[in-house]
Amino acid sequence: MGEKMAQVKAPKPSALMSPAPASARTQPSAAATRHAGETMTGAQSLIRSLEAAGATDVFGLPGGAILPAYDPLMDSTQLRHILVRHEQGAGHAAQGYAHATGKPGVCIATSGPGATNLVTPIADANMDSIPMVAITGQVAAGAIGTDAFQEADIVGITQPITKHNMLVTDPADIPRAVAEAFYIATHGRPGPVLVDVAKSAMQTQTTFRWPDRIELPGFNSGARPHAKTIQEAARLLATSRRPVLYVGGGVIRSGASAGLRRLVDLSGAAVVTTLMARGALPDSHPQHLGMPGMHGTVPAVASLQKADLVVALGARFDDRVTGKLSSFAPHATIVHADIDPAEIGKNRAVDVPIVGDLKDVFDALVPALQEEHARHGRPDLEAWWAQLDDWRTTYGLGFTPTDDGHSSPQHVIQRLGEIAGPETTFTAGVGQHQMWASQFIKYERPNSWINSGGLGTMGFSVPAAMGAKVGEPDRTVWAIDGDGCFQMTNQELVTCAINEIPIKVAIINNSSLGMVRQWQTLFYNERYSNTDLHTGHGTRRIPDFVKLSESMGCVGLRCETDADVDATIKRAMEIDDQPVVVDFTVSRDAMVWPMVAAGTSNDEIQYARGIAPEWDRGEEE
Repeated sequence: MGEKMAQVKAPKPSALMSPAPASARTQPSAAATRHAGETMTGAQSLIRSLEAAGATDVFGLPGGAILPAYDPLMDSTQLRHILVRHEQGAGHAAQGYAHATGKPGVCIATSGPGATNLVTPIADANMDSIPMVAITGQVAAGAIGTDAFQEADIVGITQPITKHNMLVTDPADIPRAVAEAFYIATHGRPGPVLVDVAKSAMQTQTTFRWPDRIELPGFNSGARPHAKTIQEAARLLATSRRPVLYVGGGVIRSGASAGLRRLVDLSGAAVVTTLMARGALPDSHPQHLGMPGMHGTVPAVASLQKADLVVALGARFDDRVTGKLSSFAPHATIVHADIDPAEIGKNRAVDVPIVGDLKDVFDALVPALQEEHARHGRPDLEAWWAQLDDWRTTYGLGFTPTDDGHSSPQHVIQRLGEIAGPETTFTAGVGQHQMWASQFIKYERPNSWINSGGLGTMGFSVPAAMGAKVGEPDRTVWAIDGDGCFQMTNQELVTCAINEIPIKVAIINNSSLGMVRQWQTLFYNERYSNTDLHTGHGTRRIPDFVKLSESMGCVGLRCETDADVDATIKRAMEIDDQPVVVDFTVSRDAMVWPMVAAGTSNDEIQYARGIAPEWDRGEEE
């Protein structure tokens, strides 16, 4: 079968794309209609434009260049402005809001350092395809290029990390720029758009006119999937003996989880969901093998290595999933469906490329697969599932008790997921706690897991949780953070307390930069250079997270033993009128397993330190 599949040829991605429309009609909002033709300042026009675009919540911090916009913002009855303590917090909050709701998040900053503090969340949103609109003030048009006070070329700085950006110096262009920003951020592959507005444009009188049409020559808002490649993908799924659906964050971004479920149930294929796709298919689904990649489950990693067909859906074959690229899925024919044609074949050669929104892909692929089943019958997957189930039984996720008397971080996170329940939204920082949260919490719905995947931004969790809670105030939101990550952006707890945003924070406090320490243990002969944070072990706690949290208007709790884990979580769950922070003191020697060392083949996955699975080589023959 492998030789037959290898002969499949498909048109190049460019040949499969229908021309995208060069223009699109906008839907004028009540705000746009109400203020049409009014004379106002550019600053007023900016606020009216945000209203017309449908924004309701914005995160920001004022400063000199953006100050003209903050005066009319005070009079807006539609926009809730949340004053953050640092612009990075505004950007991550906008990301969390967008991820939780599917609507574009909005953040505002002033020129110079205010704008540059948005660079990290903008880059983060770009890597993870988060729809976000960043509004920044700029020095007066006449001062641009003079090294004026707090001047920075934020358009030039962010050009490589935005989907689009623009500098506005004419107040008449403000409504069009905002309308285009929201359209571009949310159509096609989502991403961040920056609108930099000169202070002089905000101070000048203009006539407000919301565009009734957005003209974007050459902008690709997404092609319809080509019937030929859909049919070929269906044929391969209907005849494969070891198929795997490799599901990426694109399924979440496109809101296509229902279509994915139909394809999964119909195909009988094994399914793996990447770090950015957790929740796209319920973890409880019997065909779900878990997360692939560097810290993925053994069955998920093994299934890709042994598959004869890999159908990648909104995934980008990144290095954390593939390991050594030349050895990734060596026996598989590759079908790759993505809305962005630039991703097709970027890292891995593709046999069947499908360019299109995944909702459209599933709508076409499911009936095509039904036709192929009618033609060929259903594939015999019994031997494949016998092998997969054997791996699941033999190499299930687990952890061992700690040797130092401290709590096991895996136990803390697992119980947090079980007690909080599947309707909770979880955010995470970056590091060991992020991996444990992706492994030991069961995600049953899309958008229940929010993290920084591509950029890996420490400090993401707390402000992202704030944004998610603003977007969905009726949901419980837990931020799972490390003691290192927490110290980068915990000031936004002040924002939460003042604005009555009652998030809950679980600090997985191992008194270390945990993932760096794990690598030092494994690859640097246990030489722990600059990874001890002094936050939880020993005689001193610097800072004391309970006292720090209380000083910021939060309830502070501490848990130091496994015996107290459940009671502490339940106590935190009972508090719903202010933010809660729980300092879970855990072992610093706990490590994340399984693991594929960077740059090695996925075939070299270790189930635990020094323990590698014994693959059944015979099934490859």
